[in-house]
Amino acid sequence: MVFLQEQSSALPPAAVPSGHRTHDVTNQPPPSAPYDAADDAALLEGLRREGAGWAADDVRRLGLLAGGAEAQEWAELANRHEPVLRTHDRYGHRVDEVDFHPAWHELTRVAVAEGLAGAPWADDRPGAHVARTAGGLVWGHTDAGHGCPTSMTYAAVPALRREPDLAKVYEPLLTSRAYDPGLRVPTGKRGLLAGMGMTEKQGGSDVRTNTTTATPTAGTGVYLLHGHKWFTSAPMCDVFLVLAQAPDGLTCFLVPRVLPDGTRNTFRIQRLKDKLGNRSNASSEPEFDHTVAWRVGPEGQGVKTIIEMVNCTRLDCVMMSAALMRKTLVEAGHHARHRSAFGARLLDQPLMRNVLADLALESEAATTLTLRLAGAADRAVRGDAGERAFRRIATAVGKYWVTKRGPAFTAEALECLGGNGYVEDSGMPRHYREAPLLSIWEGSGNVNALDVLRALTREPDTAHALFVELDLARGADARLDAAVAGLRDGLAGTSQAGARRLVERMALTLQASLLVRHAPPAVADAFCATRLGGDWGYAFGTLPEGADLDGILDRALPTGLVAG
Repeated sequence: MVFLQEQSSALPPAAVPSGHRTHDVTNQPPPSAPYDAADDAALLEGLRREGAGWAADDVRRLGLLAGGAEAQEWAELANRHEPVLRTHDRYGHRVDEVDFHPAWHELTRVAVAEGLAGAPWADDRPGAHVARTAGGLVWGHTDAGHGCPTSMTYAAVPALRREPDLAKVYEPLLTSRAYDPGLRVPTGKRGLLAGMGMTEKQGGSDVRTNTTTATPTAGTGVYLLHGHKWFTSAPMCDVFLVLAQAPDGLTCFLVPRVLPDGTRNTFRIQRLKDKLGNRSNASSEPEFDHTVAWRVGPEGQGVKTIIEMVNCTRLDCVMMSAALMRKTLVEAGHHARHRSAFGARLLDQPLMRNVLADLALESEAATTLTLRLAGAADRAVRGDAGERAFRRIATAVGKYWVTKRGPAFTAEALECLGGNGYVEDSGMPRHYREAPLLSIWEGSGNVNALDVLRALTREPDTAHALFVELDLARGADARLDAAVAGLRDGLAGTSQAGARRLVERMALTLQASLLVRHAPPAVADAFCATRLGGDWGYAFGTLPEGADLDGILDRALPTGLVAG
């Protein structure tokens, strides 16, 4: 019997009776890569609208790279071969290093070279921060994990500027487009990456409960840290901004991994976190013991010093959530275009078109809001007070809402692939596991909702700035006008328990305002009808009968993006 089986398997395909063939592949989509990750009308229009049209060619070039087979393979490899902690070298010396797969380094090299780390702070062109965000929206089609150190490097620069002497030394290296991995004396490298150490096990987001201490050394300006951090991502970075209790209160410090004399600073990595997602990125628990640090900003003003860093990283959470939405929508659309069931392509079946169109609305709203927030950030750092106030409240609103929508969105996009989407080979499980992180990182939903209440109470100019923005669409849609009026009436007397409900209304109204002003009627009308007008169910794919599904899908999934 074995002999007969071996003989049969050796027959040429034509000699095998057709009824015995079991592995002919039919009705399966081809690989989605290569594709153009920047083939997104909402992104390109927002890029120009927010003042960075000059970067369009670079964004398109990066989109082709991001959607290419090589970069997609880098992303898969970086997540399959996770970082490994080495606490000691072969001789027993403490080294506390993290080893990464070469694919991680390739992803990070491109991100830094394309200006997705600190480069915008060294670029005087209006729109530089918008260009970076647009680049992140397309490069985010690869891997989210390596975006953590590039995000924190971007965010560290404005905080470091609170201490001009330190900024003079480190800012040129943090804004460099050179990726120079390996622990060496920072000033001897071509470029640096920065990390952040804020949370501790007893406090989490409540950083004022931190117990890590900072003891000044006599007459040197140097402090010695002692304590333990609970969630410090990217421990392979060159420098870290760390919060610790100085004699006059919670203070921000710069902690280099390698000291100016070439010796290793004490940064004992106790373990790497075993996380749900974000597996390509190392998140750690470091211990400080007479760790050398330099003060950034006055003692007792650590939160005030580091808040600008938080504003930047919160924007990146919105950006990466929007990128994940777009990536998974592209994958769902590609599958639906090439897969048939019950006698027709999935993309041609009315209910699947409803699901994809509903996802497309959510994706465009997220992308449009992300770029508006980036525009506000760009103009705020250039001195626009109104944009600064708008950024203050709208970034917290966007961080709450867009990151909250991410998990439900990616789950629905995954389901569009059916069982194919549930297996690791599709890549969709990785995206699904990634999505919840962005709501947790830099303050969970409650933290951001309460931050919005705090801004409304303590900084009344933020509410004024928000309504100035909303009023730009006045009269264009009756449902939007009613939502703005209701929001205005509902601001007074909102309790802490009602904060999420308020912020949700703010987010939807803001997104609707942007789409009414800037998106085609098919998109704006369907969004207002469903998100504001109540003509919607409880899951994606419940757009009303009159929605222009063709107009929405033709915009969101152009033929060149998911070729037929």
